[in-house]
Amino acid sequence: MKKRTKYIILGCAGAGILLAGFIAARGSGGSVAVKIEPVTARDLVASVTASGQIQPQRKVDISADITGRITRLLVKEGDTVSRGQLLLEIDPSQYTADVERASASVSGSRAQAAQARASLKQARANYERIAELRDRNPKLVSADQIEKLRTELEVQRAMLENSEYAVEQAEAGLRNARSALNKATIVAPMSGRITRLNVELGETAIMGTLNKDAATLLTIADMSAMETKVKVGETDISHIQPGDSAVVQIDAFPDSTFRGVVTNVSNSSVKAGAGGVSTDQSVDYEVTVQLFQVPPNARPDFTTQAKIITATRRQVIAIPNIALTVRENTPVASKDSPAPFGQTSSSGKPGERDVEGVFIIDAANKVTFRPVRVGVSGDGYFEVVNGLRVGERIVAGPYQAIRELKDGTTIRAAVTKDQSSEKSRK
Repeated sequence: MKKRTKYIILGCAGAGILLAGFIAARGSGGSVAVKIEPVTARDLVASVTASGQIQPQRKVDISADITGRITRLLVKEGDTVSRGQLLLEIDPSQYTADVERASASVSGSRAQAAQARASLKQARANYERIAELRDRNPKLVSADQIEKLRTELEVQRAMLENSEYAVEQAEAGLRNARSALNKATIVAPMSGRITRLNVELGETAIMGTLNKDAATLLTIADMSAMETKVKVGETDISHIQPGDSAVVQIDAFPDSTFRGVVTNVSNSSVKAGAGGVSTDQSVDYEVTVQLFQVPPNARPDFTTQAKIITATRRQVIAIPNIALTVRENTPVASKDSPAPFGQTSSSGKPGERDVEGVFIIDAANKVTFRPVRVGVSGDGYFEVVNGLRVGERIVAGPYQAIRELKDGTTIRAAVTKDQSSEKSRK
């Protein structure tokens, strides 16, 4: 068989297959099989779904303000503690010695101040006695003697003032030493559960100002008030507001759902990756949802799925999502008129728009494209703000058929699987 003849046969066979497929799709009389659905009114709930992790609303990372070896550790991870309860103690010997040294310095400074006070008293008495004698008989006391005593009085007064400053400085040192000693004993700043314990007895605690992560000794969290922080994409974040209700599922409790409310919507995006640079093109924002009635055995970082309710519509005209289609380059009244139902035409020609709409079915089973304006989307349906009435029939699928429909095309109701099974049983 020649190649040319072979190609002709194969081409005819392919054309036959395509023709058979076209006839099957069109059915008898050239009609297109579609899903027909009447326009109805229904309740719609618009929502945004996002994932995240639960965290306590209040938690405290406890670190040491001094450096030293841990000599007492009185708690373990998972313990419930009360505010003021002793948690651990850092070796206080060095700080006790500092307190004793500072206390001795205070005593010495006070003694010097007492001596300076006595010297000042003596200098003042000498000056006053000689001055009184000179007043009675100026010839007995010279001016130089009076000036010398006056200078001595001023010197003693300055020495007393200096001694008093030394006392204050020593007392400040004593307070500082006592403060350091008190920091060797760490107590709970709040009531809650110890959700993380990073140290063991005998380890060395370092100051929190040196390295916060390495210096964190333990974490106390108030597990009675929990929240989840979820990441929402940039296309959905504008629909979420504080106060929106939410339904949250916690993966650790698959058979339960929990109510919540949005308490905060971040104004800046969440940056991920090295150096704070996003590793992909998507932009996410953090949304905080406060949870109600969380089980007492919940733990931080449990994975959650939050469904945030952004809008609710009662008994509005609605169409299936698949029924909504776009017709490009659709003529409008004038080039200056706005696009009430769509966007600017992809062709860029004046007087044309890309229009959203549905195919309406008339009594003769012919379709006509009608522009509509849609609102919120929820549960597989779009709210129709304008363009349809309850009871009108529309084409509700399949997608391939809707994409190829044109005004005036004759349609017929497609046989569903249930209808086909019922027909075969009969």
